[in-house]
Amino acid sequence: MSNTKAYSAASATSPLSPDTIQRRDTTESDVQIEILYCGICHSDLHTVRNEWSSVMPTTYPCVPGHEIVGRVTKVGSGVTRFKPGDLVGVGCLVDSDQSCPNCQADVEQFCPAATFTYNSPDKHLGGVTYGGYSENIVVDEKFVLRVPENLDLAGVAPLLCAGITTYSPIRRWGDIQGKKVGVVGLGGLGHMGVKFARAFGAHVVVFTTSPGKKEDALRLGAHEVVISTDAEEMQKHAGTFDFILDTIAAEHDINAYLTMLGVDGNITLVGAPEQPLAVSAFALLFGRKSISGSLIGGIRETQEMLDFCGEHNIISDVEIIPIQDVNEAYERMLKSDVKYRFSIDMASLKGE
Repeated sequence: MSNTKAYSAASATSPLSPDTIQRRDTTESDVQIEILYCGICHSDLHTVRNEWSSVMPTTYPCVPGHEIVGRVTKVGSGVTRFKPGDLVGVGCLVDSDQSCPNCQADVEQFCPAATFTYNSPDKHLGGVTYGGYSENIVVDEKFVLRVPENLDLAGVAPLLCAGITTYSPIRRWGDIQGKKVGVVGLGGLGHMGVKFARAFGAHVVVFTTSPGKKEDALRLGAHEVVISTDAEEMQKHAGTFDFILDTIAAEHDINAYLTMLGVDGNITLVGAPEQPLAVSAFALLFGRKSISGSLIGGIRETQEMLDFCGEHNIISDVEIIPIQDVNEAYERMLKSDVKYRFSIDMASLKGE
């Protein structure tokens, strides 16, 4: 084992602060990674503050971070896919049973024994796993991803969660080239949804309640912007969409977007409102429409997403911060005061 600098929360009401954690020695199949950048995801805040206690209670100390980009520093004797010096990424998963039907189908995120990057039982050291707000991490090579060298690493980090969360449902829906695709919300998830839908050749329409976001939505690749509080504007688009990606995590009227779908249209939720959404049966019945949900993606699909981003020069729009500003970043994130994700420069941890 080795000691590693990190930032952790000691309780649900504690700020993130400097800490020292332990990392395991590399086993035969492990890759040791020096972390260069780590994105800040809204789920980091939820977990640190134990806001998902009824589903995933937090064990403290908690070291968050599952949008990790770094460089390989050491590999185990059995590792064949990576070598020291390689640029790599680690997302939301660091292990699974690798034998269940879900793992065999390359959807390890649904494995009953999935080990998440932080706050999951750690079979190696006991306690729970610690995430990317740290100097380094040791991960089984099967859960390490290759990062295209042509991309800016700070902007790559959020792809490991926000990127795959939006890429996966768009890709799974099918060929969207020439189709009319809506993206509800223009935040950390929404701005990635716009980029991916545009790159796949869709006609992209952003739904937002904020007129001030119109210019930025167009810059990111949207063809049109609809102010969802404008009933007349919404009516013009009723029944015309093939697919809608709903990224809103707050309570909202999903029926307003169901009416936007054409026959056999689908709306996929990637945001997670705390309260159940009321759904009109008639909005679904008339048009044979459907609602579905999506949770990140498996390792194979995440690698596919990173390769796609390399080919199309897609990264997340980020604001780079030092680790010392992480608590302020959490407060700003609550106010939507970031375009569109924070990416922590982990070199700033060396001075702690």
